[in-house]
Amino acid sequence: MNEYLYEAARRLVAFDTVSSRSDSAAISYLAAELGSRGFQIAVQPAELLGITQSNLVAWLGAPRPGGLIISAHIDTVPFEGQPGWTREPLKLEAGGDRIFGRGTSDMKGFIAECLDAMRTFDAKKLVRPLVFVFTASEEVGCLGAKSVAPALNQILGETPVPRLAWIGEPTSYTICHAHKSIVHFDVVVRGRGGHSGAPARGVNAIAVMGRVIDAIGRLQEEQRTKPSAAYEAIFPDSPYDVLNFGTVSGGLALNMIAEESTLRVSYRSLPDADPLALYREIGRRLGALDRHDFASREHEASIEVGPAMVVPPLNSARGTALERVLFDVTGARDSGGALFGTDGGWFSGAGISSLICGPGDLEQAHQPDECIRREPFERGVSIVAKVIDRMCCGARLA
Repeated sequence: MNEYLYEAARRLVAFDTVSSRSDSAAISYLAAELGSRGFQIAVQPAELLGITQSNLVAWLGAPRPGGLIISAHIDTVPFEGQPGWTREPLKLEAGGDRIFGRGTSDMKGFIAECLDAMRTFDAKKLVRPLVFVFTASEEVGCLGAKSVAPALNQILGETPVPRLAWIGEPTSYTICHAHKSIVHFDVVVRGRGGHSGAPARGVNAIAVMGRVIDAIGRLQEEQRTKPSAAYEAIFPDSPYDVLNFGTVSGGLALNMIAEESTLRVSYRSLPDADPLALYREIGRRLGALDRHDFASREHEASIEVGPAMVVPPLNSARGTALERVLFDVTGARDSGGALFGTDGGWFSGAGISSLICGPGDLEQAHQPDECIRREPFERGVSIVAKVIDRMCCGARLA
C-alpha cells in the first residue's frame, strides 16, 4: 500500500471543507506540500457567500507557452443531518475494496493522487509549466473558479497561462468535454395574511405558489419535447434543457393564511444556449399569472423572481493534445457530456479549454458513506504522472 497516498487522503478528508465553512486550513496544507517540492505558491483569498475562502495556484516549470493546468475543488457538500451515514464522514476508513469519507470521490481522492505524483516526480524534466489550481466554493456555484480564472495571468506573471486544463471530477475515468450551464434563483410569493377561518380576507401565498409551480412545470414539459439532435450522443439521457424544483417553503401555522412562500428553482441549459433564456421566459410567464388564490378575487399576491446565479457551460474543442493523452493513458475511447457543472465553465471564459476525467464515481458523489474504489484510486497516481510527463516534458505536443 502506498502510505503517502493514503496519508494525504486521510489529511484532506479530515479537513471540514463544507462550502459553508472556510477552506483555509486545507489550502495551507496543500500549499506547504507543494511548496516543499519547489512549486511557486499563490494563495488568493476570497470572500464568498460571507465566508473567507482561499484558492491555491501552484506552478513549476519553464515559463514557456503550453503546459497544463490540473484543477480540483477542495470544498464538499454537507454531511451533517444527511441520513444514511454509518461511518465518520471526516475520518478516512477502509472497507473491502473501498475507502470511505466525505470527498473521497468528489474530489479529495484526486487531489491526494496529485500530491503523491509530485512526491517522486523529477521536476527537472519540466520544459513547460505545470499549474495546479485548487478552488473553493465549487459546490455552491463554482465561485472560487469565477474569482481565480480571470486572475491567472496576473498570478503567474512571466509564466504563460496554459490553455489546456484537466479537471479531476468523478467520472470513473471516462472523459467529458462538455456540460450544461446551471442557473438557479428563488421565486417569492407574498400574499396577505390572516385567520384561516376568513380566507376571503387574505391571499394564500402557498396557493398562488401552486400556480407558479404549474407554470414552470409546463415549461419543463415543453423542453422535454424538443430534444436537440446535436446533443443526443453527448447527453443521451436529456438532450434538452432540464428544470428542477429544489425546495419550497411557506406558511407559519395550520390556522393562519400563508403570507409568504419561497421556491428555489434550478435548470441546466445545453452548452450552445443562452444560459439566461429560460430565466427570462420564466419571468415572462410568471408576470402573466393569475395572482389571486382560490378563496377570493378581491386581493392579489405579488410574485418576485430573484436574481439568477449562473455557472457557465462547457463545450471544449475536440482533438486537443490533452484529449489524446488522456485517451492513451486511461484507455478511454471517446468523450461525452458530464451531467454536472464544473469550474471549466469559468476557465473557458479565460481562454482555457478543459476536459473532465477523474478516479471517483459519480454515483458516490454527495452520498452518505461516500467512497472511492481502491484500484482506480491507487492507479491514479501513475495516471497523473504520465499525463504530466506527456504534456509538460519532452517535445511539445501539437
